[in-house]
Amino acid sequence: MDEQFSSICGISGSELRDNFEDDIRELAAKNGQSYEEACVRLKENYDGYHFCPDSPGIYNPFSLLNTFYRGRYGRYWFESGTPTYLAELLKSHKYDLYRMAHEKTTSKVLDSVDASSTNPIPVIYQSGYLTIKGYIPEPRIFELGFPNREVEEGFMDFLLPYYTPVQETESGFAIWEFISDIKAGDIDGFMKRLQAFLADCPYEMAKDVELHYHNVLFIVFRLAGMYAEVEYHTSIGRIDLVLKTTGYVYVMEFKLDGSADEAMRQINDRQYALPFAKDGRKVYKIGVNFSSATRNIDRWIIE
Repeated sequence: MDEQFSSICGISGSELRDNFEDDIRELAAKNGQSYEEACVRLKENYDGYHFCPDSPGIYNPFSLLNTFYRGRYGRYWFESGTPTYLAELLKSHKYDLYRMAHEKTTSKVLDSVDASSTNPIPVIYQSGYLTIKGYIPEPRIFELGFPNREVEEGFMDFLLPYYTPVQETESGFAIWEFISDIKAGDIDGFMKRLQAFLADCPYEMAKDVELHYHNVLFIVFRLAGMYAEVEYHTSIGRIDLVLKTTGYVYVMEFKLDGSADEAMRQINDRQYALPFAKDGRKVYKIGVNFSSATRNIDRWIIE
């Protein structure tokens, strides 16, 4: 975290272009891309590590070199090991995953690893799943987030079987079916799949159903966000969500132990759909109720 050494571990953007031009051109040709398109994809997938405030973005060398060697984009860092310990840590401390992608902390926390601590952030940061995204000089607060697409998508995909009944070998396919329904405008289809993701709340989460519900929705829609724009707005007991695809805009309001009608009234009363009135895409409003008794979605209505 010393500024003069902040780019020593990894490959900077200038080093990538200066030393790997031939590799980038070969990768681009194999994937039907231009040189610049390949550069953008590499940056999106493997860049973004920052070890001190205002430091240059650093590419993951392991993933970068494997991409050149194999001629395709992949999640190579996750092939070298899986973060089982981190997943168990998050669940055992009943951590709100939404916080993880918007975490603010101090250098003292980032430098520490205390086995008795209930804060998993130092371990997750030091393991490379989060990186420095911003810095507030006073009171010297670090803003953390996922460094790149490889890490975010890989970590969310890995967490999915820990929070849902979906098996590890089926997680990618389950999410793709969910995304396919979203893109096709099949609301009942993707809501039923969402019910499947929320089924069988683990015993250890039964006393904190609301947190489990928040975490499952965060993982599922974060993965869906790799293919469609997702915006989150949170408050106690609900998650408001706007999901955009090329053909549709879904304005969704979730209620906990309320009613789907109440959720729809809030969408209409607060005019959540108004910003999309002239969008050109078909706008759907969806009111959803989540029941703590059944620990799942019990009803939704569509307008």
